[in-house]
Amino acid sequence: MQSDSTPEINTDNKLNPRKLRIVLVLQGGGALGAYQAGVYQALHEHDLVPDWIVGTSIGAVNAALIAGNEKANRLQRVKAFWDLTAHHDALDMATVGDRQRRANIWLNTLDSFVRGIPGFFLPRWFSGFAMGLPVAPEQASFYDTLPLRDTLEQLVDFDYLNAPGGMRLTVNAVNVCTGELAHFDSLAGDLCADHVRASCSLPPAFAATRVGEDLYWDGGLYSNTPLESVLKELPPGDTLCFMVDLWSAQGHAPATLDEVQTRQKDVMFASRSKRHIADYVSTHELQRKLRELHARLPASARTPDDAAALAALGCDSTLHIVRLAYTGHDWHMAAKDVNFSKGSIEWRWDQGYRHALRALGHAGWLAEVSEDTAVVVHELPEVEAAGLS
Repeated sequence: MQSDSTPEINTDNKLNPRKLRIVLVLQGGGALGAYQAGVYQALHEHDLVPDWIVGTSIGAVNAALIAGNEKANRLQRVKAFWDLTAHHDALDMATVGDRQRRANIWLNTLDSFVRGIPGFFLPRWFSGFAMGLPVAPEQASFYDTLPLRDTLEQLVDFDYLNAPGGMRLTVNAVNVCTGELAHFDSLAGDLCADHVRASCSLPPAFAATRVGEDLYWDGGLYSNTPLESVLKELPPGDTLCFMVDLWSAQGHAPATLDEVQTRQKDVMFASRSKRHIADYVSTHELQRKLRELHARLPASARTPDDAAALAALGCDSTLHIVRLAYTGHDWHMAAKDVNFSKGSIEWRWDQGYRHALRALGHAGWLAEVSEDTAVVVHELPEVEAAGLS
């Protein structure tokens, strides 16, 4: 299958009349990633086709499923992945009480720990790793993610993904030996299933994935929200960025072991977007001031080198960030990212879809802003809790 080099742009889209570049940023979070799938469904239905997707861990998987398929097949392939990995529930989650739902999910999640997730990972039953024995680096884990490679190769058209003119994909991973963040990008034309699998290789559950000569772990170990990757390479022109967060930086003081472990995960993997945005705004303001000062110089004092240097710094542009955050509490369950219960997957997908529709209905990016505005963050108003509690 070959890529169509014609950009997929609806010139009559009322939600993007100025034809802003669209970026989708997807955080890591295991089973919570079904929320991202719901967000994408809403974007897909409103013809807001991303020009660039940046993903980490499960965000990299969702991103590859989207960018690695023709538009007509994208939503179907995303759904196929989540249908494959969803764990059958012993109870109808929609008809039982909260206590029964919680018990079902605990048993469901325990079964995932014991038997793994079809199409994603399987336990290494006879590995010496769990007993502290040395093993090959690619086997130093409790679970094997080779099933994920097979799933990606079935559901993602990597020839289409790597062909010029299509949707750009960037997935992040950490070099095990150097600790440096690596950005695997479809612009290089060589992305494969192992690049995506590397972005999901969270130790000690999952072993490092070898890409070329190097070993890589989950990009979330370095930065779980890849917004920084976008800010460092934002091209000229205004941009509309949908940033999907799966972990909450805000939370209550924990009082039980499970609450402590849950809060620890939230803090570790929550978005650092506020810091990155503040740094970007400061840099943007300095660049604007430099251009103003250069404009005040007499013509005789200006040189072509000055103009080239200013151009290299970037031009005035506005970045609209629409932040969509998963709001489920999952009973403060530390293993919520391993809860692949079919009912939970469906609930998260629905929440992502509903939240995205709220954002599209508000469409704050359509409002006029001053030319010197660097970033506008569009938050959703709080919604009442429903479903998972």
